[in-house]
Amino acid sequence: MMQNRDFEENCTFCRISSGALSTPRVFEDQGSLAFLDHRPLFPGHSLLIPRQHFETLDDFPASRLGEFFFNVQLLSQAVQSAMDAEGSFIAMNNRVSQSVPHLHVHIVPRRRKDGLKGFFWPRTKYRSEEEMLSVNERICFAVEAMRKEISNHKK
Repeated sequence: MMQNRDFEENCTFCRISSGALSTPRVFEDQGSLAFLDHRPLFPGHSLLIPRQHFETLDDFPASRLGEFFFNVQLLSQAVQSAMDAEGSFIAMNNRVSQSVPHLHVHIVPRRRKDGLKGFFWPRTKYRSEEEMLSVNERICFAVEAMRKEISNHKK
C-alpha cells in the first residue's frame, strides 16, 4: 500500500490541485476538487479528486470516505442537472486502467441510447474552448444550486 503524500511533483492531478496546471474547475472544497475531463465521454464528464495525493482507493483514509462520496453524490446530481441528463455513470479505476495514478472518480452524464455499451467507450474532445467553458459554467451553477438546497434542508 502506498503512503499518502500531500503533493507528488510528477502527478498531473497534484499539479491541478496546487494550481500549477490550469483547468476549468466545477467544484472545490477543503478536501477535494472536480474539473472537466479533457477527453470526455460526453460533455460534462468530470473528475473528482482528493487534494492530497492518494494513488488508489485502498490508500485513502476510511475517515474521509463519507465526505468524499458526499461530493461524488453532489456532483452526480449537479452534472445531471447542468447537462439535462437522464442519469449518470460513476466510475473509478483502482490501479489497472488508471491513466493518472491519483485517486479520481469519473462522473459522466448519461442518456438512454447514448451509445455507451460495455467497457469500451470512445473518448472525444470538446469542439472548442468556448463549449468547454460553457459546460463548466453550467455545472458550477448547478453545484451552487445543489449546495444551497442542501444548506436549506439542514436549517
